[in-house]
Order: sequence, then structure tokens, then C-alpha cells
Amino acid sequence: MRNYMQIFLGTSFSSLSPKEIQILKDHLFCINSDGMIEMIVAPEHADYQPLLDAYQGQDNFHVLAEGQYFLPGFIDLHVHAPQWAQSGTALDIPLYDWLNTYTFPLESKFSDLTFAKKVYDDVVGTLLANGTTTALYFATVHKEASLLLAKICAEKGQRGLVGKVVMDDPQGNPENYRDSDTHTALVDTEEFILAVQELAKSTKQGVYPVVTPRFIPSCTNEALQGLGELAAKYDTYVQSHCSESDWAHGYVQERFQKNDAFALHDFGLLSDKSVMAHCNFLDEDDVNLFAETGTAIAHCPISNAYFANSVIPIADFHAKGVEIGLGSDISGGFSPSLFDNIRQAVMSSRMLEDGVNPSLSAQNRGVPGSRITIHESFYLATAGGGESLSLPIGRLLEGYAWDVQIIDTKVPSAKLPVFDESEDLQDIFQKIMYLARPENIREVWVQGEKVHSR
Repeated sequence: MRNYMQIFLGTSFSSLSPKEIQILKDHLFCINSDGMIEMIVAPEHADYQPLLDAYQGQDNFHVLAEGQYFLPGFIDLHVHAPQWAQSGTALDIPLYDWLNTYTFPLESKFSDLTFAKKVYDDVVGTLLANGTTTALYFATVHKEASLLLAKICAEKGQRGLVGKVVMDDPQGNPENYRDSDTHTALVDTEEFILAVQELAKSTKQGVYPVVTPRFIPSCTNEALQGLGELAAKYDTYVQSHCSESDWAHGYVQERFQKNDAFALHDFGLLSDKSVMAHCNFLDEDDVNLFAETGTAIAHCPISNAYFANSVIPIADFHAKGVEIGLGSDISGGFSPSLFDNIRQAVMSSRMLEDGVNPSLSAQNRGVPGSRITIHESFYLATAGGGESLSLPIGRLLEGYAWDVQIIDTKVPSAKLPVFDESEDLQDIFQKIMYLARPENIREVWVQGEKVHSR
């Protein structure tokens, strides 16, 4: 029998497929020194009792208490880290006005590294406490502050994918918040990529540089072309916003006479390492292009309700082979919890299917086949996010990272309504999805290391 760094005993919920949950009751999860799940042992397996006998009572043997369960850590595919400082405010005006009145002035303050550290320390800690073990971050235009965010992820144990934002077009950005010129934007991005790749060599859970044109309205053609070339040169992730709102979608059509997806593709920014946020207005050709290139969508259901002017047909896009995960879109989305976004994704899909205008007849009111289930939404927050990033995360399976949140349904301040000890585990899973609060997340582990406990 080989030695393991950690062994965990308990019941887990994980996605088997988009519509099916795999429940492993009272299994042993054996974690190696790399923080990967090396073996999962069922109670009836021949190794089960010998492993119990060998590890019980040791510090590296962890047993869940009654009413506690393992979930995969959440993967948040779209977070504006600096905007944590304005979360919960200014959600009442259109996107263009919101950016210029509130968001750009706030982000300009991140030239001050003391201020940046205060906000970034807090947002990474907050997301970990909400069960988010991997986050794809937009930082700001400031190279040093963006690198600081990557370092904070590394130190706190979160798997961070971080982008220094590029906004070089004098016509599309405020004078006091943009890259000084296109050349500087590209040089800073390359230096940022190299610095994060160096940091990654000593970071167990991984940190990754991300090429990040904010969105087409903020970038010159030269910057977009240069960023596509840097992404290819260093084989990095790419992130941006794509066809989010009527205004943003219309702007790109007017500038290029094509949709965002094809404009971004022309600059080399769509690939299987690309994640595009929102994507509410993709048409049939755009969707096919995403599927062909392996480009993923970060679905941000709470934010979309405020700024996207539409409900994205997520079920349709998923059925056509597009990889999709969930994003909080702090602060366009007010909540740091992917639990909240899991719930909103289901609700928004139901509203799209049923329609929202009661003056229309039922058969003309909605878009048939649009609803997703809670199982599918959970899949987006976990396995779908892992697939979108092409990383072995988001599932509790052998060969995947031990990224977990330990959910306690019996916390006195947030007790879930489970009154029968033999209640069906599928029902308990659904109650966790709809009712869990941060208090229910007792511990969070990333790559086999405990990074949060309550």
C-alpha cells in the first residue's frame, strides 16, 4: 500500500455530465503530494478497510462530520478584481455610463499599490471564503498592480489567472485611465506575461498570465493585433468581453461591419485558451466559430440582468458544442458567490423560455427549449469551468486536483432544512444548491492545501 499526503472520508457531489450528478457515499479520497486525487476508494473495495486501519487517527486523515459533504471548488471565469471596491453600487445606469462614471475612475486608483493590495487581498480572500478555488481575473492597465494580484493569488493559495488590462485607444478611453500608447501597452503585457510565468514556477496550484484586451471599443487595431501575436508567442490564455450589450455589440458592427466574434478571431484572439465574457448577442455563425475554435463563454447571469439588455440562450449554445462556465462579473454582478449565480442562471433561463411580456399569448411569449436545471447550472460552475480552461479541475475524480469546499448543512446560523437522516442525497444536493450561504462553507482546499476555514 502506497503512502498518501492526505486521505479524506465522506460523501461527495460532482458532475458526471451536464445533467447528471455523481454521488459517492462514504468514499475515501486519496491525495498525493502534488495535490491530485490519485485514488478514490468505495466502501466495498478491498483496499477500503486496510486504508482506514493505516490512516485513522493520523493528522492527514480527515473525516467529515454528519451533515457535511464535499463539493468541487467553484471556477469563476469572469471577475474584475479592482471593482470589488464598488460592488453593490451603481447598478442602475447603462453600461457605457456605468464604465465612465464609476468604474474607470475607480480602476485608475490602482496605480497606488497600497490601495491595490488592500482591495486585492480582500477580494481573493472573499472569493475563497465563497468556495471559489479558481478565478479568471481582469486587473487594471497597471502592470505592477496586476502582478501584485497574481502574487496575492499565489500566496493565498487560489488558482489565479490574471490579466493586465489593455486600453490603448485615446478615442475610446478617458484621458486619466488608459495605456499611455500602443507600444507601451504591448511591452507592459509581454513583461507581465514573463513575470507571471516566473511566479508560476514556485506556485503549487498554478498562476497564469492572461492576454486581456478589455473589449474592442477600448483598443486600437494595432493593440488587438499585437495581443493576438503575444498570445500565440507565449501560448497564454486570452480573455475579453464579447457582444455583451446593444451598445457594445452595435459599436463593433459599425467599426468592422462584423460581429465581435469574427473581429476578435481576425486578430488571433479566439482559441481553445480563450474565454469571452457575456456573449449575449452571438448569432449562428458566431456560435459555430466558438465551437470550432474551442473558445469558451463566461456566462454571467446576475450581471447580464443589469447590463446585457437580453437573456443569453445558454442551453442552445451548450447544445451546439460551445464550452461554457459561470462568472460572477464583480462588480457588474454584485455577488461574489457562484452559488448566487448558479441560482440566477436557472431563473434567467426559465424566464427566457417562458417569456416576460404578459400581453403576448403564452405560445408567443418565450423561446422554447431555453431552460436549464440546477444540475446543469452546477455543472457550469464546476466541470464546465474546468473544461473552459482545459485544466483538470471542477470534478471530484481520479486525476483531478483536490479543489473542494466542505459544506456543512448543520451550521446553527444557516441550518438547511434536512430533518430526516435518511433523506435522499439528490434532494440534499438540491437544497445545498438553493440554500447554502457562506456560513455553510466550513473549509476550502486547493490543490490539496487548506486555504480557508470558518
